[in-house]
Amino acid sequence: MKSAPEISRASSYGQDYAPTWVDCFGVWLSWQKIRPVFDRMGSQPRLGDFGAGYHAALTRQVLGRVSKAVVIDLQLSPGIKNHPKVQAVEGALPDALEALASESLDIIICNSVIEHLWEPQKTLDHFYRLLAPGGCCLVNVPSWRGKWFLEFSAFRLGLSPVTEMNDHKNYYDPKDLWPLLVRAGFQPSDIACGTHKFGLNTFANCRKVASN
Repeated sequence: MKSAPEISRASSYGQDYAPTWVDCFGVWLSWQKIRPVFDRMGSQPRLGDFGAGYHAALTRQVLGRVSKAVVIDLQLSPGIKNHPKVQAVEGALPDALEALASESLDIIICNSVIEHLWEPQKTLDHFYRLLAPGGCCLVNVPSWRGKWFLEFSAFRLGLSPVTEMNDHKNYYDPKDLWPLLVRAGFQPSDIACGTHKFGLNTFANCRKVASN
């Protein structure tokens, strides 16, 4: 019996393999949900991309639009670590978030990561702490409907990495993710949580209300 949660992997998404067209299409669909937030946030927000993947593909798309980006994963490519706007942190969630300053970020992205974590609530608690008033936290996770598709794609068709599916700890419909976001501190009136990617994923856009 394990006395505490353990890290079950040593490498980041995309570190040891090239993403398939299925993976790339999924990233593109996520970007369609994320891009409008950047359009609304104005100039040079401070970004946190947590569980970004080895190449931090989403962060790379917006580096010209942010003042800085805090990028976290188990391992990160030299290209992203050496970028002048990037604060690269190599480590596991939630521990890698401990040293980051409270209310220091305007946008937090956590794309297809929470399902890999033993301590999702502690991670989401940190997200709320790190978000500045008026900021947005964007969380994407596979749903229980998506479980079948992802496992069929990986185990039967070979179009998704088997190691990624075997590392999943849970799946989240809106009714599963929403309570975790409320416990983290987000107000129900400031959480938009629903399905996307043809019902295969759950996406939450959470706003931290500005202080009076």
